[in-house]
Amino acid sequence: MSEVNKKVSEPGGLLKWVDDRFPLIETWNAHVAEYYAPKNFNFWYFFGSFALLTLVIMIVSGIWLAMSYKPSADDAFVSVEYIMRDVQWGWLIRYIHTTGASAFFIVVYLHMMRALLYGSFKQPRELVWLIGMLIFVVLMAEAFMGYMLPWGQMSYWGAQVIISLFSTIPFIGPDLALWIRGDYIISDATLNRFFALHVIALPLVLVLLVFMHIVALHKVGSNNPDGTDIKKHKSPEGLPLDGVPFHPYYTVKDSFGAVMFLIFFAIIVFYFPDGGGHFIEAPNFEPADPLKTPDHIAPVWYFTPFYAILRAVPDPFLGVAAMGLSIAVLFAMPWLDRCKVRSIRYRGNSYKLLLTMLVISFIVLGVLGALPSTPLYTKLAQIFTILYFAFFIVLPFTSVNEKTKPVPERTT
Repeated sequence: MSEVNKKVSEPGGLLKWVDDRFPLIETWNAHVAEYYAPKNFNFWYFFGSFALLTLVIMIVSGIWLAMSYKPSADDAFVSVEYIMRDVQWGWLIRYIHTTGASAFFIVVYLHMMRALLYGSFKQPRELVWLIGMLIFVVLMAEAFMGYMLPWGQMSYWGAQVIISLFSTIPFIGPDLALWIRGDYIISDATLNRFFALHVIALPLVLVLLVFMHIVALHKVGSNNPDGTDIKKHKSPEGLPLDGVPFHPYYTVKDSFGAVMFLIFFAIIVFYFPDGGGHFIEAPNFEPADPLKTPDHIAPVWYFTPFYAILRAVPDPFLGVAAMGLSIAVLFAMPWLDRCKVRSIRYRGNSYKLLLTMLVISFIVLGVLGALPSTPLYTKLAQIFTILYFAFFIVLPFTSVNEKTKPVPERTT
């Protein structure tokens, strides 16, 4: 143990008084100072810490917005305008929150991409992946409910479309949609319950899942770009030869990454807060009007790939089922990928081609989901939906006999 860690583990004064009653130093050592991470982390490993940083930004900015927001159909839109125009720095807090929502999904999607590149979902990290996927699902629910709160045209009609999808489920659909709305139409009751879920229930679940995600990760250890197990080779003191203490090495590295991330984040907030109409659509600057339907109803960009899959299937119920399956199938990745090699560095061309097909399909579906539904776009959505699901269908058969390269014993 280093001299720094020795000093931290032998507290005095107030710190000792606290540590005698709460395992503060023990927790710090277990998860930061004495947690050994692989020494070959690269750019892709920034996005986990970025996601945690963005979660903090969203919670803090959300609390400040909730202080001036009124969750009622009559006052919601006006209260958002009041925040933007009359609350001191209210416009900044609101733009931080709306930009943060998109930033959250960007870093989460890239975080998931890193797992697919380096096999971070494979044994023994199956539970880490499953908890991460639960975080993703809860984040989608949190974003959807938050999107409704401004009570603009796109908020109202987007909620109308999404909630009506549940009514297509056989037998329980109409009752389920009624229960979600809390009324026979999107109304004040819907807005109130979405506000409660958005600011209280789902953030608590999200924080709990993030905590479980980190604890599960630290139990089995972090993966690395080589996909090797650093616990196999240890020094006489029992420390991984291919690892370094998370603190100070990765706390410093992540701090530098966080500064770069916040600079880019600030540029968006101050110069492109609406994201060119993708973060906040133009119709959402108009108050909700149940009698006036927008020309084109589409969800926010981070939902559009799944929305395109929904529209690609003609039957409403099958479309909902396909959309749900497109998310659910990700949970099965640890068992669909049967290759013994983790990292894409040492995997065969079949996985590289399949993963490229998945990424291209997801991006194209995202673009199509934001466009009006025309015969051409629907046909393209059907083609790329098939390609999206083909990844998961073909993977078990190609991965089991995949021609791989030799994996090094030690990290490169």
